[in-house]
Amino acid sequence: MSDEGENHHQDDAAEAPPPDSLIRTDDSLQYWSSVDADVNGMLGGFPQVSRIDLRGSRSFLAKLGLGRNHGVKAIKRALEGGAGIGRITQGLLLEVAEAVDVVEPIAKFTAALAGQPGVGRIYNIGLEAWRPDSDAATYDLIWNQWCLGHLTDEQLAAYLNRCGTALSRGEDGKVKGVIVVKENMSTAGEDRFDALDSSVTRQDGTFRRIFEEAGLRIVKTELQHGWKDDLYPVRMYALKPRDV
Repeated sequence: MSDEGENHHQDDAAEAPPPDSLIRTDDSLQYWSSVDADVNGMLGGFPQVSRIDLRGSRSFLAKLGLGRNHGVKAIKRALEGGAGIGRITQGLLLEVAEAVDVVEPIAKFTAALAGQPGVGRIYNIGLEAWRPDSDAATYDLIWNQWCLGHLTDEQLAAYLNRCGTALSRGEDGKVKGVIVVKENMSTAGEDRFDALDSSVTRQDGTFRRIFEEAGLRIVKTELQHGWKDDLYPVRMYALKPRDV
């Protein structure tokens, strides 16, 4: 290739739009509206990973002191963002929380959750539109998994900042609640846009930058274990407001 050709190639790369700028909410909603309301649909044709996933999440919560102690649930109220059909709410969160609110824009996914024991408020809106209710209880845990790729970096920072304001506080006034983010990690050396569902798979460094912009600090992080090599690695982050 000539020097001129290389220069043009470099200019094209420099002008490539940020992957998150390609996200279109309407395209994401159209994709998920076409998906079956079952575990296979939620996990993109890999229902077999659910058990391993929930086991890893349960272990992570236990390390944060958010398990069950002699049958007593450690969490009064939790929120699941991007809950889908409630796979995590029913398979994990209700084991450790007395009540769980859910945020999920696709109403057909949450239809079966309505009226279920322990399921509280159901917000059928996107995470970018969700705002903590002024009259709602604060949360000991806000769980977000395999959904944040549908938000732009700016939307994600704003959403996580709102989550930080909705965390519970102890009697000493310090924040007691915690935000958990569990997402696929890009191994391509850059964030990757997926046109199929209009989402972005981010690098660890991108997440850390966004957490900083959201005013959050990482209190614990670890990779999901037991994952097959042909799947994206999955990382869990426990977050709290930075000034706490």
